[in-house]
Amino acid sequence: MEIEFVGAARTVTGSKHVLRTSRATVLLDCGLFQGRRREALETNRSLGVDPDELDAVILSHAHIDHSGALPVLVNRGYRGPVFATPATRDLCAAMLADAAFIQEADARHINKLIEREGTNMERVQPLYGSSDVSAVLAQMVGLPYHRRQLVAPGIHATFLDAGHVLGSAITILDVEDSGESKCIVFTGDLGRRTLPILRDPEVPSGAHVLVTESTYGDRVHAPFAEMKNALATVLDRTLRRGGKVVIPSFALERAQEVIYALKRLREEGKIPKVPVYVDSPLTVKITDVFRLHPECYDAEARAAMLGTESPFDFDGLHYISAVADSKALDASSEPSVIIAASGMCEAGRVLHHLRATVEDEKNAVVIVGFQAQHTLGRRIVERRPRVKIFGVERDLRAEVAVLDGFSAHADQRDLLDFAEAVRRKGSLQHVVLVHGEPSAQKSLRAELEARHFPTVSCPAPREVIRF
Repeated sequence: MEIEFVGAARTVTGSKHVLRTSRATVLLDCGLFQGRRREALETNRSLGVDPDELDAVILSHAHIDHSGALPVLVNRGYRGPVFATPATRDLCAAMLADAAFIQEADARHINKLIEREGTNMERVQPLYGSSDVSAVLAQMVGLPYHRRQLVAPGIHATFLDAGHVLGSAITILDVEDSGESKCIVFTGDLGRRTLPILRDPEVPSGAHVLVTESTYGDRVHAPFAEMKNALATVLDRTLRRGGKVVIPSFALERAQEVIYALKRLREEGKIPKVPVYVDSPLTVKITDVFRLHPECYDAEARAAMLGTESPFDFDGLHYISAVADSKALDASSEPSVIIAASGMCEAGRVLHHLRATVEDEKNAVVIVGFQAQHTLGRRIVERRPRVKIFGVERDLRAEVAVLDGFSAHADQRDLLDFAEAVRRKGSLQHVVLVHGEPSAQKSLRAELEARHFPTVSCPAPREVIRF
């Protein structure tokens, strides 16, 4: 038995891990790589996986860095099943279609800029189209939490709630090969405990190998309540000086959490009553999907969703879908809050809002999620004096506030506690750290080794570990 770590190895995007035995090959996640535009395009086009080799794909959740390359895989000839929770399948219907649309729209926009302004950017071709997305959805198999399923010869899979985003799953893989049996647990992205809306992550039993994310392996998040108050402070300061607040946000989960926090802040009278715009057709669709899956909520959110008052609506909140309405936000000078995708500022409508706001010091950009290396979001977090948007460098004069406490990823304390809990409920022999930058993995590895975990690995890209 072996796992080849194709993507999300010593980085946080492009999750792809190939589990092989003498009888079967299963792909864990099939995500898009995000980073420098040229590097990202080359990496995503090469795919790094042979579709003809695969018996099955298991998808941990719908975030694009975990699901976004599925249409490429199917376009290259994969015809097997893609196992995911029902909520993840419903989310992928919206998110993959949106990814295809954004690729096509951004390609048109960038190519027009090249023709009109003669920038030094290369012309862009979309990775896939809507027909590829439809093909993926036809191959997706909904697998509820806690139901054991044969996914390939000698390999059974069971999903537990990962508590990261709606429908996210920890995958238990019971693997039998050549008279040997191993239980391999893959966390996907692991959620935090006590966050609003979703349930806490579940702990699997009987694990021999734990393959876990390590995004925030070197830091501890501030409590959610503290982040909510910090958001209130930034918003109040910016809006009172007549500025706009732009919040780049992943359409799945992060946007809903920010909306939920803003609703509470408005009820508590902690922020001015100015318009709040959710400028993302995808977020509108995803919020509708949330209403279809109360089985994923914690008790408080489930009661709210089943009652008369939605946690995702309040007076002054406007969901924007039409392009004309989106453009009008940038033409207006009124103070407002704009929530838009994408979360790492690499695509989508947030780029237009950043172009319109970053050069004015009365405005603010609020970062509420992890920003991978070489993304525009990371350059904003680093407060670079100039940032490139649509191929044109602009002065970054707007205030930048980084609120990591809104992250839906487990922090170092959560990751250590989870590993300890898995060890208590099994015979854990090996911990493998993925989906993290080297500095975070180094810190988490040291903490795990200090707690006497027997083997801790941080595989490099394309490295193979045998069990």
